[in-house]
Amino acid sequence: MNWTNESIPREFILLGFSDQPWLEFPLFVVFLISYIVTIFGNLTIILVSRLDSKLHTPMYFFLTNLSFLDVCYTTSTVPQMLVNLCSTRKIISYGGCVAQLFMFLALGATECVLLAVMSFDRFVAVCRPLHYSVIMHQRLCFQLAAASWITGFGNSVWLSTLTLQLPLCGPYVIDHFLCEVPALLKLSCVDTTANEAELFFVSVLFHLIPLTLILISYAFIAQAVLRIQSPEGRQKAFGTCGSHLIVVSLFYGTALSMYLQTPSHNSKDRGKMVSLFYGIIAPMLNPLIYTLRNKEVKEAFKRLVARVLNKK
Repeated sequence: MNWTNESIPREFILLGFSDQPWLEFPLFVVFLISYIVTIFGNLTIILVSRLDSKLHTPMYFFLTNLSFLDVCYTTSTVPQMLVNLCSTRKIISYGGCVAQLFMFLALGATECVLLAVMSFDRFVAVCRPLHYSVIMHQRLCFQLAAASWITGFGNSVWLSTLTLQLPLCGPYVIDHFLCEVPALLKLSCVDTTANEAELFFVSVLFHLIPLTLILISYAFIAQAVLRIQSPEGRQKAFGTCGSHLIVVSLFYGTALSMYLQTPSHNSKDRGKMVSLFYGIIAPMLNPLIYTLRNKEVKEAFKRLVARVLNKK
């Protein structure tokens, strides 16, 4: 079904947390700090990984992709949220809503696939250490990263198109702080059962399948680690996988709790909190997890700082 001209709004009102105005200033401060930390932390990982030759490995190549993704993820939503928290008229243009919807879907699906790719890299590193450089060659790394991005954006094209084809009925008020598929489906004038089923199908495809592959990878990793005799060897093996496992738990735990429910059964306040966590808090925590638990990154950062200071 195609939209008529009357069904295409010029702008949407994002309610966000306007029903609790006392929360807006504290949330503005929290979101602003989180955004700054996210940008600084992820850009630091990208710079350190690219400028330090010791980090030119598949693990840090994929970590650089994840950091860049997190920067784009938060930038697609947080600036608009900060503006609305400071404004009495909390709106987003139709074009801005479409762009936000597209990027949020694309980057979320890309991260699902990318985390599975990173678990495969850790599987090869722990279970096939002697063949690691042969298996994880540069060409394969580029292909796996490209496949993650193409798959994610392809999913967004499909799901965004299906959502935006629905005719909408005014008032164009979205009871959320960003343009997401479940929130937009509630504005539709027609039955959205088919769209909800498609959303559920995509959720299974991009969440449960990669998560299953991750769990299988870590089952083999655990077996390999338990066969290591020395405590130092075990600790090193767990250290290379621990950060990734924490990030996977944070992302998939929150994302699954939201998207594996149909929108009609999704509590609006719970949905907002879950979106806040995996859209803002998780990208902020990712660089902290990888740097605080990783000696190689910390040492590389120290070398980079020392190099900059020596030039002065």
